[in-house]
Amino acid sequence: MGDIMDKITIRSDRKDDYKFNYKGEEVVLKAGSIISIANGLTEVVLPTCAMKIINNLIVIKDDIK
Repeated sequence: MGDIMDKITIRSDRKDDYKFNYKGEEVVLKAGSIISIANGLTEVVLPTCAMKIINNLIVIKDDIK
């Protein structure tokens, strides 16, 4: 069904933790950590921040000040 349904990897390049929602639950991505989500972005809500998207990898950057 396209890339949005495929496995997605989210990597944090932040100095602090990044919180986002997955299936209505808050998930904490520790600074410098990587998380993979098998069913893509359909259940993911990412709060606004600087991010870079490369294929199925989303790199979370520090907030722009």
